[in-house]
Amino acid sequence: MTFEHPLNERIRTFLRLEYLLEKVAHFLPQEDLWMSRVAVEGLLDILAITARTDIKTELLKELDRNSGALKRVQHGPEVDSETLGKTLDDLRQATSGLYELTGPIGQSLRQDDFLKGIAKRSSIPGGTCSFDLPQYHYWLRQPPELRQQQLRDWVQNLQPVSDAITLALSLVRTSAAPREVTAAAGFFQETLSPQTPAQLLRVTLKDNNHLFPEVSGHKTRFSIRFMDMGETEQPVPWHQDTTFTLTCCVF
Repeated sequence: MTFEHPLNERIRTFLRLEYLLEKVAHFLPQEDLWMSRVAVEGLLDILAITARTDIKTELLKELDRNSGALKRVQHGPEVDSETLGKTLDDLRQATSGLYELTGPIGQSLRQDDFLKGIAKRSSIPGGTCSFDLPQYHYWLRQPPELRQQQLRDWVQNLQPVSDAITLALSLVRTSAAPREVTAAAGFFQETLSPQTPAQLLRVTLKDNNHLFPEVSGHKTRFSIRFMDMGETEQPVPWHQDTTFTLTCCVF
């Protein structure tokens, strides 16, 4: 089981968007109307995050930074030129897709009257029930294929964002080799180089482990405290030496 912890705001936002995009993708093809509700809720959460005008800029900056980093090493003796060329092409395509978006991410969806109505009522507990939103109630009771097609049309507007985030996070996650370390008495801390700040921590435990990590940190320092679920109702600090796999992703 792998736990991830972002070390800067940009990666934190990307991880949240990745989670929401995966949530929508999971529930979109399901026929039950309650599943369609969950997909719409995920879509509205995406629109809320991307309402920030700097998200598109942050994505473009990250892709440009990645391209620059790869180009600096493309003539190295141990570089797989074919794989690197493919990655650079992917970065160019992802960048082009973002530039083709008109205005901020999700702008056309935020202007959709139907979605705006649902978003407005969603802030109220139970605000999307049938008497509050009869049009939504009607839409949810349409044949599954019609609901799914509408959801696909909405999600298609966000495909360039999904492609860019998937690529950016993939490069971050594969940027460093995992290493086995030990948390003495369940606690581990490390100082990172300010010249090459890490973007993401990945902590991997065996699947049958009853522990989970609580991570605190930023780009130059972090600490990990393992917590024990065991047979207790509340997690408690784990005080035994614990070996785990750590990846400090720096790209």
